[in-house]
Amino acid sequence: MSSTFRAAAPFLATALLLTPVVGHAADAGPYYVATPAAAPAQQMLITSGTVWKWRDTAFTASKGPQRENIMCEMIVQHAGKLSAFSAGGKVFDDAALTKCNAHAK
Repeated sequence: MSSTFRAAAPFLATALLLTPVVGHAADAGPYYVATPAAAPAQQMLITSGTVWKWRDTAFTASKGPQRENIMCEMIVQHAGKLSAFSAGGKVFDDAALTKCNAHAK
């Protein structure tokens, strides 16, 4: 091993430790997509610590700690009835969406 490399090794190791690692999850996009039946009054909602942001025609959010049906029920309590809801790319069927919408104010 050259003396130049030995001298630089501690600095290289530190640089590697401080370099941010880009994970796959950063590219995955939103986990939840909730499309309200009517235009929302707000552009951002918070449900039990989950931040929902308005994007084009739907509220979107990262994966939360609750089950998918609970997340749907929480967003309808704030955004009103939904015309569509998906979690992790899986779209709720009519029965699941109807059950979710029953919790709307």
